[in-house]
Amino acid sequence: MSGKMQVVVRGLILFCCGIIFSLVLNLLQVHRELLEDGQQPGSFAHYDSSWWVLPACGLTAAFVGLLYPVLDSHLETSLKYKQEWSNVMRCVAVFVGINHASAKLDFMNNLHMSLTLAAMCIGLWWLFDRSKSGFGLGVGIAVLATILTQFLVYQGIYKYGQADFMFIRSWLPCIFFSGGVTMGNIGRQLAMYGDKDKKD
Repeated sequence: MSGKMQVVVRGLILFCCGIIFSLVLNLLQVHRELLEDGQQPGSFAHYDSSWWVLPACGLTAAFVGLLYPVLDSHLETSLKYKQEWSNVMRCVAVFVGINHASAKLDFMNNLHMSLTLAAMCIGLWWLFDRSKSGFGLGVGIAVLATILTQFLVYQGIYKYGQADFMFIRSWLPCIFFSGGVTMGNIGRQLAMYGDKDKKD
């Protein structure tokens, strides 16, 4: 398989992962709101008016997952953790756990939520990445994605259950940061798998 075709295949895999994660995390985040409204949990009705959210998540996941190994090679980053699929799966599990915590746990206030989730996210980065490029890219993704999301909400392009900025900024940047690290790990593992195929 040629180098370009490998990149396309990796991009498609990351795209599908982004869509799947978006669906799963959506269920976690809206479950409480639907129950409070007396609706049946598990609904995806809001995607009817925001159909572009899933493709956007998929494209973002593909971009981030492809960008991480490119930055590693250009910056000659040596990863501190052992690269294998079991670590990637553990990283995914922790990522979903952070999202579950943000949706299900009751915190005393927004600051408490922010500090708790931030500590979890840094822990995820420390356990499964530890690279300066990974941390910097994760922070950049969190800042840009949060600003863009909030802009879309305020412009009425995307409707969110909780439009209060103080509430959203308590957990949204942490979710984007941990998501960036997770997709980066998947992208790195796919790139390493492709490199092994080339050598063979």
